[in-house]
Amino acid sequence: MDISNAGEELPGSERADFSLVDELRENYHRTSRRRRDYRTRSDRTQKMVDAFALQLDAMTDAYMEWDLTSIDTGPTYEPTEGAVIQNTQKVFVVDVFDANDRFVSFIEGDAFIASSFLRHGIMPVSALNPEVAITIRALELFRTARLRCPRLGAQAFARTLCDLHGVAPRPHLQTQLAVAFDVYTAIHEKVCVRVQQALGRDTPDWRLKNACPSCMYRLEGEPSLELPLLFTMDGNNSLKRFHRREREVINEDGSTVPGDSKERMDNRDVTSDYYLSPEAVDKWAKDGMEEAMKGFVPDSDWDEESDGCAERWQNMKEEVTARAWGLYEETGIFISLCRHGFVLLVCDMIKSGELAKYGFAVVFHLLKALGEIASGYDIGCKFGKMVRSHPKLGPLARESKYKSLIGAFHGLGHNRLCQASNLTKYIRGVGLEVLELCEAWFSKSNALASSTRYASRFHRKQAVVNYIKHADTFDAYAGLSSLLCSKYHRALDVQKTWPVLQESMASLDVADRSEFEAWLVEERECLKNLSREPPEETLKMEYYQKLVNLREHEANLILIMGMDMPMVMVDGSDGYEASVQQTRRVETLRRHAQELRDKSLATVHDLELRLGVTQTWVPGDAEWVAAAELVSERRYRRALDQVQKLVISRMFELTRVNMAGTAYKLRKHIAKSLQVRSKALKNALARYNTAAESMVPARPTLTWDQVADYAFLADFDLLRLGREDIREKKWAAPAARVAMDEHFKLLRAEEEITRLNVEIRRFVTYMRDEEGFLIHRKAVLEESGERALAHQVSRLRMLQGRFNAGHKKRLAKLSRDPGFSGSVVPGISVSKERHVATSPPSADSLNTAREGAEQHDPPEQLRHAGAGEEDDDETDDEGISGLADAFDQILDITRDDGQRTVDVLDTPHTL
Repeated sequence: MDISNAGEELPGSERADFSLVDELRENYHRTSRRRRDYRTRSDRTQKMVDAFALQLDAMTDAYMEWDLTSIDTGPTYEPTEGAVIQNTQKVFVVDVFDANDRFVSFIEGDAFIASSFLRHGIMPVSALNPEVAITIRALELFRTARLRCPRLGAQAFARTLCDLHGVAPRPHLQTQLAVAFDVYTAIHEKVCVRVQQALGRDTPDWRLKNACPSCMYRLEGEPSLELPLLFTMDGNNSLKRFHRREREVINEDGSTVPGDSKERMDNRDVTSDYYLSPEAVDKWAKDGMEEAMKGFVPDSDWDEESDGCAERWQNMKEEVTARAWGLYEETGIFISLCRHGFVLLVCDMIKSGELAKYGFAVVFHLLKALGEIASGYDIGCKFGKMVRSHPKLGPLARESKYKSLIGAFHGLGHNRLCQASNLTKYIRGVGLEVLELCEAWFSKSNALASSTRYASRFHRKQAVVNYIKHADTFDAYAGLSSLLCSKYHRALDVQKTWPVLQESMASLDVADRSEFEAWLVEERECLKNLSREPPEETLKMEYYQKLVNLREHEANLILIMGMDMPMVMVDGSDGYEASVQQTRRVETLRRHAQELRDKSLATVHDLELRLGVTQTWVPGDAEWVAAAELVSERRYRRALDQVQKLVISRMFELTRVNMAGTAYKLRKHIAKSLQVRSKALKNALARYNTAAESMVPARPTLTWDQVADYAFLADFDLLRLGREDIREKKWAAPAARVAMDEHFKLLRAEEEITRLNVEIRRFVTYMRDEEGFLIHRKAVLEESGERALAHQVSRLRMLQGRFNAGHKKRLAKLSRDPGFSGSVVPGISVSKERHVATSPPSADSLNTAREGAEQHDPPEQLRHAGAGEEDDDETDDEGISGLADAFDQILDITRDDGQRTVDVLDTPHTL
């Protein structure tokens, strides 16, 4: 319509009666009448999950077929000859660098539309009527990049795609990407399950029993280890997850309760044997153990005495560990690692801190599956006692010779008595292992926190499991040979300190190294005596203190009784009332003083009866002086304890400030807290020096510089000097303590080399057996017509096999070290499941498997370049390449006839 600027119809308008506007209004009302939608969004996710679940098996088949054919044809799909195309559909496909419309062909025999999409290498974002799809190579790029950088989320990757395509960010692409990625991950899990079934590795706890090649791949005739398996465990609260709830509800009494859950319906769960279920963990909860503990009596040889550590560690206090965090559903993870960094088990900490039930569940499962184990835990001193006194876990732990230790780093925070009994340095069979891998593992896994804090329960667990799988292969396995070599070199360096120890022994007049063992026993017994006060001395100190209190109360009573009563004035009501109030006040003070004196006197009489005192002590008596010295000693120790406690906090926080990865704001916050804590430490130091100077004889005082440099808490324990003066003991001298530490390091270095010789040979044998077994199984599957599954087995072989060239080179170089006493010749494993059957597949199928393996091997230049890129020593000695070639020949396990043989010392044996 022609309308003027004033809103009027211009002359000559054809629709002067505005009938067009009326028609538009009527059409709008007719099309806008819709039935009210009573559906909710809470079940939208569940409906999508159910729709994809029906097609998941068919989609997995299609993905495996596409993955096989893409080797020759690339990512594009071409129907095979004779295929009947029933229909085609136009779909918008998002790739890494472009997005365009494509036509999807539906082949006769396809059960679902989604599986047809997978045959083209694209993933639909809808289960029933997809109009948008994302290429598999884009999803694989996102999966790989996210595993390398866990902070990368779906939103960041979706916006990256938009930037690459030159378009503005599109919020809906993030949702589509998340849906496609979930289905892609589910397909990967299905493929993994099929591969494990084809390899016969789907039995319960198979992964756990084969988690680490060096720890668990035992060989025939190898030396026995005193502690066969060393692992460490710890909890971490970084991977918390918020529980989505409605707003808090305020009750009539003013109290608040959490609102109802807003979590969407989603029954998916991550099928992983890494995780212990909450039900398996809750069996060990404190609430269910009261009945089991009734009537249980521990063995007489168990030492259940307190060692003073329970008050130092936060996760050992009941009031801390029992506190539930209302904001979170999962408050972190509790993880266990072998000494080489492979994950054994993990469980979620749900609405709680680091409770004992998590450690109980992990230890029980490992004892049942693996047998004899030794665990490192930052509170291993108390946890070991809890395990031994447990009615169900205790007998199993004793039967399996379970050992609980404290790691080297956290051991510095325990008192000297605890260190002498539980520190790894003093435990036979541990070697030089510090059992502190969890902290390093958490420093990397903390990157997951930003992408899982607000995720759903399923997506958080999915991210954690995928990260663990990636870390086991690309961190733990990839660096296994480097770790073994560095441990070996460290043990050899410790052994080189033997001449220094000999000189120290000569200067200390120590004839035999066994004297160091006796020193440790003597120190332990002496510290035990210092750590507990005899009951008689305790009563004497209490009696002395009550006598002092009684004398003070009597003096106060005499003072108050001597106070003049105010004169009551009758002239004027104001003066009279003031005098009455003053009189009442004085009478109240007298009554209170009398009551305090009477209570103190009654307490003194009771203690005299218990101590058998016939005459009350008075100042100057021998008993009075002796008790005064005991009380002064106690005051001195408590002042020392306060200084020690503050130094512990300072020591750990200083370590945290300099830790790589600590954010700038957090470092500034810790530094500011240290300034305040330093003032508290100076005040505590002043109180300690006052108490030390009041002792007879005077005890050593401390300066700020001395305390600031203290790193070992044993220095504090030597200051205690209680009822027995240990300053004259040989083991208390600083030089003697250094020599004693060197002695135990040498003992542990010998054990470390023995263990490493076993672990290196296990690893060499594993590489040979695993590669040969997977090549053999691929040939068998191809011979049976399962080419797609055989291709996935080949992918599994290259998952770890890509690192074997570097492993061989490092171990070959280590074998040339003059101090190396082990062997890199493969042995025969105790487990026969990786041994090839005596009836091998045909030679043609083996040749085909070899050719397929060569296709997946990296190029020769990349393989040699990558093999040594992680070596600490960049110089390559002449002859290393030849030795590595010889090592490859030793590990060569296939021949044209299909027999797996190893020619070592002209004594071939068929496996």
